Amino acid sequence: MFVLGKLLSAITQPLFWVIALLFVAVWAFTRRPALARILTAAALGLLLLLGWLPAPNALLHDLESRYAEIPPQADLGPYVGMVVLGGAFEHGYIAQDHRQPVLNDGAERMVAPAAAVRVQAHLQIVFTGGEGTVFGTGPSEAQRARVFFESLGLAGDRVRYESASRTTYENAVLTAQLPGINTAQPWLLVTSAWHMPRSMAVFRKAGWNVTAYPVDFRTGLTTPWAEYSLREGVTRWQLVLHEWVGMLAYGLRGWA
Repeated sequence: MFVLGKLLSAITQPLFWVIALLFVAVWAFTRRPALARILTAAALGLLLLLGWLPAPNALLHDLESRYAEIPPQADLGPYVGMVVLGGAFEHGYIAQDHRQPVLNDGAERMVAPAAAVRVQAHLQIVFTGGEGTVFGTGPSEAQRARVFFESLGLAGDRVRYESASRTTYENAVLTAQLPGINTAQPWLLVTSAWHMPRSMAVFRKAGWNVTAYPVDFRTGLTTPWAEYSLREGVTRWQLVLHEWVGMLAYGLRGWA
C-alpha cells in the first residue's frame, strides 16, 4: 500500500498532467497536427492556470477550516498529551550530511507542540514518523525529531517516539501499540491543517480519542484575485489533490 500510495502521489502533481499533454502532442505532431496544436495549447493553458492562487487556495481553505484552530492560550488541562505527525522535515539523506534536523515548510508541526508543552507542563509528546520515501536513506523522522526536541530541552519521559510508520494509517495504528499508550484517554492530534480531515478520520477509526490541534495553515479567509505564483500554485494544487486522493483511497480501504 505504501508503494502504491507513492505511485498515486505522482499523478497528484499538477505538472505531471502538463507533461502528459505535451508528450501526447509530440506523438501526434506528424500524425494529427491539429490535435497536437490543441494539446499543446491545453498544456500551456493549464500551466498558466496553475499559478492563479485563488483557485487552489479556496479548495485548500475548505480542508483547513473543517476543524477549529485552538488558540495558544487555551487551557489544555483535560488532555494527556499531543500526538505529533511527521512531515516537518526534509529528506533523511539531507539530514545525514548535516548536524541539524533540517525542517521544511511544515515546521510548525514541531514548533507548536514544543511551545505548548512548555506552558502546559502536564502534557507529553508522542512523535510518530519513520521514513516516508520509498528508497529513503539517513535517519528516520523520529530520530530527527529526537534531535530537535532534545535541543529544546525536551527529553526523557516528556517525549516518546514511534519510528516505523510511513503513512497516516500506520501513524495511528503503530502509535497505539506503544507501551503505556491509552487511546481512550483524550489526546490532541497535531498536524498541518490541510492534512487534518484525513488524519482525524484515520485516528478515530483506529480507536483514538483525539481532538484536532491544526497548525501550518497555508490560507486565510480570502486571496486577492490578482495573486499569482507558479511555484506556490503548483505546490498548493498538489496538496489539495494529494489529500483528495488520500481520503478517497483511505475510505475505499475502510481506514477512515
